[in-house]
Amino acid sequence: MKHESILPKKLQREGQTAFKSKEDYEKKLKALQVQMLDLQQLVRREKKKVIIVFEGADASGKGGVIKRMTEYLDPRAIRVHATTAPNELEQKQNYFQRFFKLLPEPGTIAVFDRSWYGRVLVERVEGLISKKDWHRAFHEINAVEKMLSDDGVLILKFCLDVTFDEQAQRFKDRERDPLRRWKLTSEDWRNRKKWNKYLPAFTDMIEKTSTKYAPWTVVASNSKWFARVEVLRDVQKQMKKR
Repeated sequence: MKHESILPKKLQREGQTAFKSKEDYEKKLKALQVQMLDLQQLVRREKKKVIIVFEGADASGKGGVIKRMTEYLDPRAIRVHATTAPNELEQKQNYFQRFFKLLPEPGTIAVFDRSWYGRVLVERVEGLISKKDWHRAFHEINAVEKMLSDDGVLILKFCLDVTFDEQAQRFKDRERDPLRRWKLTSEDWRNRKKWNKYLPAFTDMIEKTSTKYAPWTVVASNSKWFARVEVLRDVQKQMKKR
């Protein structure tokens, strides 16, 4: 392949050697999960509104990160939204409309496993909209996120970056595992053939929609352990800072 991933190979390799052992990983993860629970309670007490967006290629580890992040949180104050293709009615509406009803209430966190960024990713790559439309979408997304930020919503955005070869290995692992085989579809294999179209789309997304009020954080995810710990650490860092 011409391009392997968004991040340089050096950063992907550093993620692979982040832990001395499984016990080291689990210890750091548990400590961060406890801190995450404390932060959730702070969000509830202060009636803050938080949005956490996850994007990334198929099998980049989004689901695994979200599972570890929310595992011990109070389910009454967090909602996870897995974004699928719009239905027939939603296709006739503005692409943002179906997400507005999912915005967090005061004191809650809304997690999006894929999001409105489908406008500049899958819709762009699959040719579902014109070049003019997805170019315009960068400005529209920034405007909506600015509006939400001005209204007091904290927006955190993570793009998990897996390499082409690692994705292939994860697809094969899923095929062999009867408990995870459901995660792999013919569409995943079809998307893989368009890897070199998706990479520039991800790059444009990050460059054109990473703002002071809603910055992107790109996380090396060839190591699932590293990605999980790094995201939890960064979520807490940004929440405390912002």
